[in-house]
Amino acid sequence: MYTQAFKVLEILERSDKPVETSEIAEALSLSKSAVWKHINELRQLGYDITASGEEGYVLHDKNQDYRPHIIYKHLKTKFIGRKMRFFESIPSTIWYGKDLAEQGGIDEMNGMVIIAEEQTGGIGRMGRAWVSPAGGIWVTIILQPQIPIEQLFMLTLAASVSVARVLRKMYDIGALIKWPNDIIIGDKKVAGILLELGAEERKVEYCLVGIGIDANVNLESLNQTIRSTMTSISQEVNQNVDRAVLLAAILKEFENRYEMISQGEFDAVIREWKNFSSTIGRRVRIVTLRTHFEGEAIDIDPNGALVVKKDNGKIERVIAGDCIHI
Repeated sequence: MYTQAFKVLEILERSDKPVETSEIAEALSLSKSAVWKHINELRQLGYDITASGEEGYVLHDKNQDYRPHIIYKHLKTKFIGRKMRFFESIPSTIWYGKDLAEQGGIDEMNGMVIIAEEQTGGIGRMGRAWVSPAGGIWVTIILQPQIPIEQLFMLTLAASVSVARVLRKMYDIGALIKWPNDIIIGDKKVAGILLELGAEERKVEYCLVGIGIDANVNLESLNQTIRSTMTSISQEVNQNVDRAVLLAAILKEFENRYEMISQGEFDAVIREWKNFSSTIGRRVRIVTLRTHFEGEAIDIDPNGALVVKKDNGKIERVIAGDCIHI
């Protein structure tokens, strides 16, 4: 989609001085209006490009290894990530996605991925703060799913499986899924999934799948309380990881499972989730807004609810709440 725009970007990246519109147009056999269009595309993607009067265009964020054109080179999806927005810093990718979706034209945004180098107001489950400094992968995928509203939790399962599967395959680390939406290594969180939706009269207008991964996050920069509960991929493998390659792989895995879900193939995704689950078979403490209890996590149901056998022998299905391994 961005082929010509990225060719314009290459010219700007190679130059150590402003590049005139006519110079770009001649190099790529484009009209000046086409050059202007591609410059605007690049700006919309998140590139810092300024026009220096009659001198031409200047690209300010050169030689970066985590930008849309780098991610695009590794992307093997059909539609997820084929449209992107990138921000050096943003309060929250999921709130930006919500604002975009609420403006209408969701058909044009289906599959768009919003990417941030850092979030200053990252959001986790139940509106909790999500610390998301530079070095991580903080993205939101905008989707227009054609599945029943009661099955939407499958998107969380699909995203969780995709992240865990890629981490295990690429880095040979024992990533597991802790219900409902955490990916852990050992007993420490390395990633999380957030699902938001826009619906009217039980008709889903759009879904936002937020994925946050502590990829190359400097844990020493965080306070001790947070450090004690989380890890990063770079810490686990003792080197920084290529975030562009990692994100592209996760988007491909997620798209595969999204297509399965869209065709009603829920069982395969649920089986994968169970295979990666660190919760099923564990003794857990469940805390919800209304109650709390302990028991053994024995299954998840087709809607993603955790099935717990309470200490009194009764079976409880937990749709939302905190699950603490004990």
